[in-house]
Amino acid sequence: MRLADEVLFGQVWADPGLSPRDRSLVTVAALVSLSRAGQLGSHLRRALGNGLTKDELVHAITHLAFYAGWPCAMTAITQLKKITEE
Repeated sequence: MRLADEVLFGQVWADPGLSPRDRSLVTVAALVSLSRAGQLGSHLRRALGNGLTKDELVHAITHLAFYAGWPCAMTAITQLKKITEE
């Protein structure tokens, strides 16, 4: 946890090379593509908080369905639906 807090969130996420919004989009795309459902929910929430809209995430996930596969996309869209209905 210390490494995640200090390096990932303290340095990587703080790097000005990408905006938090763009960094969230890249992270969501990676988690969807690698079928990392356990971490996806928190990053979908973070993406919404960093300025991505629900519609943008739906379009990104739909696009990923053709590259990462339908099961990965369906898992992601189901999580996004649940999060945005809360």
